[in-house]
Amino acid sequence: MPRFFAAAAVLLALTSPAWAAEYYLAKDPATGKCDVVEEKPDGTKAIMVGTQAYATEDEAKAARKAAKKAGECKKASKEEKEPG
Repeated sequence: MPRFFAAAAVLLALTSPAWAAEYYLAKDPATGKCDVVEEKPDGTKAIMVGTQAYATEDEAKAARKAAKKAGECKKASKEEKEPG
């Protein structure tokens, strides 16, 4: 029985990254606005900003903030800003 649990733990450890969500920074080419999304942008309706996926939503939001400062993404007006 202990071997079963050990094998199950190894299998779970190897497959867990496949379950992990990935976040992307996507830019709408029409508006220039960037959003954090869970699906990789297709390159037509949304363009991926940067070259990587982010492990957490917070990392992707930090990348969006940096992209706005760099002028890659349009800054939201006062009415469009997210609460918080």
